[in-house]
Amino acid sequence: GGNLEGIRAASLAYFGKETKRLTRAEAALLVALPQSPERRRLDRHPEAARKARDRVLQRMVDQGQISEEDASRARAEPVPRWRQRMPFLAPHAADQAASGADAGQMIRLTLDAGLQQRLEQLARERVDALGPDVSIGILAVDNESGDVLAHVGSADYFDVRRAGQVDMVRAVRSPGSTLKPFIYGLAFEDGVVHPESLIEDRPVRFGSYAPENFDMTFQGTVAVRKALQLSLNVPAVALLDRVGAARLSARLRQAGLNLALPKEEAPGLAMGLGGVGVSLRDLVQTYAGIPRLGSTIALREVMRNDQGSREALRLMDQVAAWQVGHVLLGTPPPENAAANRIAFKTGTSYGYRDAWSVGFDGRITIGVWVGRPDGAPVPGLLGRTAAAPILFDAFARTGSLIAPLPRPPRGTLLAANPRLPLPLRRFRPAGELVSDAGQRSIRIQFPLNGSRIDASGGEAGFDSVPVKVAGGVPPLTMLVNGIAVGEIGSRRQKLIQPPGPGFVRLTVMDATGAADTVMVRIQ
Repeated sequence: GGNLEGIRAASLAYFGKETKRLTRAEAALLVALPQSPERRRLDRHPEAARKARDRVLQRMVDQGQISEEDASRARAEPVPRWRQRMPFLAPHAADQAASGADAGQMIRLTLDAGLQQRLEQLARERVDALGPDVSIGILAVDNESGDVLAHVGSADYFDVRRAGQVDMVRAVRSPGSTLKPFIYGLAFEDGVVHPESLIEDRPVRFGSYAPENFDMTFQGTVAVRKALQLSLNVPAVALLDRVGAARLSARLRQAGLNLALPKEEAPGLAMGLGGVGVSLRDLVQTYAGIPRLGSTIALREVMRNDQGSREALRLMDQVAAWQVGHVLLGTPPPENAAANRIAFKTGTSYGYRDAWSVGFDGRITIGVWVGRPDGAPVPGLLGRTAAAPILFDAFARTGSLIAPLPRPPRGTLLAANPRLPLPLRRFRPAGELVSDAGQRSIRIQFPLNGSRIDASGGEAGFDSVPVKVAGGVPPLTMLVNGIAVGEIGSRRQKLIQPPGPGFVRLTVMDATGAADTVMVRIQ
């Protein structure tokens, strides 16, 4: 009937099922239709089709194929009047698989049809709230086998405005901060820092490069664990400077993460903040190496008879991988999501062009990309607010309980900062000596923490406020609300101009990274 050719096409169009699941009545109808396809078309002549079906059932009774009772039940089934939507799952994965196959070859994918359908629905539900030009890519893989369980290349394959036929799982984009866990992993592996080590988040310059945090503020002295969970830029770049950008690049390539750099350009410190190109597929493959305790495996999407075991690729050592996973497990979750269930990291590329979130539990790794396929900026597009909620919803739709991460490997050092070996208590840039002789700790003598200061009456609306400091190793840097305002002179005091009425955070840092902070109220 119509343009349908073949029993399978008719079975899917009229009944929405494969032929092996047809009932007796449905099978009898498909036997009757080809005898007169136009005069028995279900959408035009349903009564003629029903009578033809019943004649087939009667012949089956006459030949002893079925009983009269079975035939009576089959005759009671209604005849469908309209076609159903043909199954349409994983079009990008199907296109990719078919492009390299011989004509007529049977192709079997590793995808979980149920999960694929649920994640495609998730993408369609979320994309409308993100804008008419924004698309979504989602990839879910099994950690142990490397099999791809779901591949959502776009929110709608037929949406021309969103360039729906562009597979954003394979597109090369800037990863934002999503490479930071691998920087920390190498630092853990090298024994440069421990998750409980202290590290400085303060203004610093690496040659002509001066990284800043996303919110343009600085946190002062923080634990390495917190620096990764908050995705602070300065600590990440400082650690990358220590482990080496070329070494990080080589290790990631070794683990299967293809990095796209401008022609003839060497890896630099900016790659830690997104200054390189990666695909969601490669990124998810590499993240899956963390719950695998440091080894990645090439992803598999097409099943082949001749495909043997795939070689495991080294990402980092077991202890370092466990430490990274344990730190990411404590990352603050999106609003209304449960904490300490999924280890994840977000990223936002320069200019709000790409929002990322990649997470894993002990069984599965899922990556989410959100943005415009044409690479245009989307103001306000952030990994934490755009991609992370989709990631957590994707885990909820896997249909299984969250699997715990592996237990700490043998030899893992579990200790609070005061109990760490001296070199691990605080991160020090290359060349800085470790000393336990101790310097007099830096301290803000005035103003006192929690004090109120009447600074009204100045030409700019407020008089300058003096800040007096004791201790510390010069040079001393002054920060107001996390923004550096210059160095403190040899007399250890500095006049600062309050930004306005209300609470002001004053911070002083010395050359070793030690800091002291007070909060005062200007009125």
